[in-house]
Amino acid sequence: MPVKVKICGVRTPAIIETAAEEGADYVGLVFFPKSPRHVELEEARVLAAIARGKIGTVAVMVDPDDALIDGVAARVGPDLLQLHGNEAPERVAAIKARTGLPVMKAIAVADAADARHATAYAGVADYILFDAKAAPEAALPGGNGVPFNWRALAGLEPPFALSGGLNADNVGEAIRLTSASLVDVSSGVETAPGEKDANLVTSFIRAAKAAAPQARAKAS
Repeated sequence: MPVKVKICGVRTPAIIETAAEEGADYVGLVFFPKSPRHVELEEARVLAAIARGKIGTVAVMVDPDDALIDGVAARVGPDLLQLHGNEAPERVAAIKARTGLPVMKAIAVADAADARHATAYAGVADYILFDAKAAPEAALPGGNGVPFNWRALAGLEPPFALSGGLNADNVGEAIRLTSASLVDVSSGVETAPGEKDANLVTSFIRAAKAAAPQARAKAS
């Protein structure tokens, strides 16, 4: 089964169309004002409407309050929520109950000990996303274009998602080493922060989908 692909931080209809046409599974809409990929609710509503029926939408939030959660759920209607902050398992469960939507919880990883934090979300989050731990001085919790040591995920059984410094050149190796079920890219398909490039998006999707058969065979 091919690995799934998410193009995160999408802000234009053209990139949604490219991602859908090339066979990506999700586009991510970022609701975090510090991010160059941030979109307002009305922008996101329009983008989600364009995506509907073509590709899944993921609302990416960082320690969101209830007002933001309610606004995103009601006005955007995403297929999935991604929580990319310090949300505790209890908060994740509360957000799921509040919205009735599946939730992906991001886990920041620098080493194998960090990866084990995912066990706290077992039975709570629908999906786990392992992302590179941001440096203390970083303004963003993700989308910084820096990979982590993928061997930190050794022994973990899929399904899980992988992010952090991925691009068309390294995604195949990342899939082979981790057997990730979904790969998530943002800065790796940009020409500048927040500026997605259709050719880079296309190359990434094709590289990820081409690598999937070998990874799945290795994992079986």
